[in-house]
Amino acid sequence: MSEKKADIGLIGLAVMGQNLVLNMNDNGYTVAVFNRTYQKTQDFVEGPAKGRETILSAQTLEEFVGYLAAPRKVMLMVKAGDVVDLWIDKLIPLLEKGDLIIDGGNSHFPDTIRRHEKLKAAGLLYIGTGVSGGEEGARHGPSIMPGGEPAAWPLVKPILQDISAKTDDGEPCCDWVGEGGAGHYVKMVHNGIEYGDMQLITEAYQLMKQGLGMTPDEMHEVFTEWNTGVLDSYLIEITRDILGFKDEKGEALVEKILDTAGQKGTGKWTGVSALELGVPVTLIGEAVFSRCLSALKEERVAASKVLSGPATSFSGTEAQKKAFVEDLEQALLASKIVSYSQGYMLMREAAKENGWNLNYGGIALMWRGGCIIRSVFLGEIKKAYDENPELHNLLLADYFKNAVEQAQSSWRRVVAKAVELGIPVPAMSAALAFYDGYRSERLPANLLQAQRDYFGAHTYERLDSKRGEFFHTNWTGTGGDVSASTYSV
Repeated sequence: MSEKKADIGLIGLAVMGQNLVLNMNDNGYTVAVFNRTYQKTQDFVEGPAKGRETILSAQTLEEFVGYLAAPRKVMLMVKAGDVVDLWIDKLIPLLEKGDLIIDGGNSHFPDTIRRHEKLKAAGLLYIGTGVSGGEEGARHGPSIMPGGEPAAWPLVKPILQDISAKTDDGEPCCDWVGEGGAGHYVKMVHNGIEYGDMQLITEAYQLMKQGLGMTPDEMHEVFTEWNTGVLDSYLIEITRDILGFKDEKGEALVEKILDTAGQKGTGKWTGVSALELGVPVTLIGEAVFSRCLSALKEERVAASKVLSGPATSFSGTEAQKKAFVEDLEQALLASKIVSYSQGYMLMREAAKENGWNLNYGGIALMWRGGCIIRSVFLGEIKKAYDENPELHNLLLADYFKNAVEQAQSSWRRVVAKAVELGIPVPAMSAALAFYDGYRSERLPANLLQAQRDYFGAHTYERLDSKRGEFFHTNWTGTGGDVSASTYSV
């Protein structure tokens, strides 16, 4: 066995794991590595890690643990789910009190809470951390969102902050999120917002392609321009590149890709959590359902031959088309603001439910570099929460309130035109509906409550009585005066 001791060990040498190891090593850390199949470990140390003497490969788990300096720090980069539990169970007998296990995969936050409690009872420390940025981020600086046992944070703070992305002023895009499953919860919401952002961009693409008849090259030019303004972001940037990419025949590759979208579950988890907590995260919900609808390819092809709709071509002049593209930029911005607002609403409610003390400005800072949803206005989110940590909704902060007010006419024109042309914009229209609902002093839920009381004696509150006082009406004269118990789910 080597006499060298590793600062940290990593299990799971798929692309993300390999790139994190190289990133750690570049930053001066000695790293022990292990993979379920030793051949993969050999391929790594003889390939991407060749010549790096401070990357220590192990053939057995016992050898791997033996390489680690105390207190031992083991990072798991394996598939979320039962596999994480299997590795934890293998490691527990080999570790000592005060050692640390870090789960860097996309685990569901209730699993992280359960694992945290299990390891705490065994005298071990546990961190569940979101890692965002894909392969490039892992290699050169991801956004890292750690949560779990607070006592574990000082042990890995230097390592995680050193390997994370940095903002323009050098701040690491990594900081402590909170106890239990807070880190993985914030990563889940990040991914939910990512679903929303991607869906909004695809809706803008469809309006330009199907509505305005624009070519990929023309759309490439639009996205190039958008990426220099208020929409400047990683997803706009890569969309620009995708639209400009040509295949071996010199034709736009994007138009040859089958229109069915996949998903790994984090968007769905965000929607389920929103329903459980009663938070109207409508845009992310529509983004998830849009992927589900895209998967019904054969049904859609058959339906397209049977179901009719309006003509989907824009009949305006070139100047009107140009004005519509400008409207589209503003509609995309306003909808994106709603997406982040809903995500922050959800995190705020989850923090209350779980007793987490989330730093909302700090989360925006973590998302400013390295991650998939990094964008220019995350700095404004941080500023909004720095100025008012108790801010209930981003839409109420001056910057975002003014931005949406300025974009509002364009936003409405785009959604109206999409409806007129029969081009689906579920996320963009859901964002507008949420905005209109949120700014309404009075919604028609009074009628809904009357309906509930009529058929189920579920009671209602009155405008002319204090909150918490419930009434029941015998609407038919034959229903009686007994009411159902009042509760919310």
